[in-house]
Amino acid sequence: MIERRKSKIQGWGVFATETIPKNKRIIDYAGEKIPNKESLKREARYLEQGHIWCFKLTNRTAVDAHVGGNIARFINHSCKPNCYVQITDGVIWIRAAKTIRKGTELTYDYNTQGDATIPCKCRPGCTNFL
Repeated sequence: MIERRKSKIQGWGVFATETIPKNKRIIDYAGEKIPNKESLKREARYLEQGHIWCFKLTNRTAVDAHVGGNIARFINHSCKPNCYVQITDGVIWIRAAKTIRKGTELTYDYNTQGDATIPCKCRPGCTNFL
């Protein structure tokens, strides 16, 4: 249903290999579950390289997709995404916010709470930061 390819947004991206219906569970955001304190340390290193790999799961835990992650970690941010995140029973699901046509790059809003040091590249002229 999806594959990793070069992205026009940033580096690698994830693309639909078939039409994905609205609200369909596409993939879980896999990785190592770690305490938030540890995720802050790791994220500082990742941000130096321009990446965001840690996803806050709860007030106490995060998922580090750089360790044991799957291709969901390559889904790029967009201020106007075609996917959304749903957390169910400790699993982070990426779901289709609308019908996504074959060949379309998947995106979701990262909703970051950090220092906003990475310029958003979701579209030409975007002035937001992650």
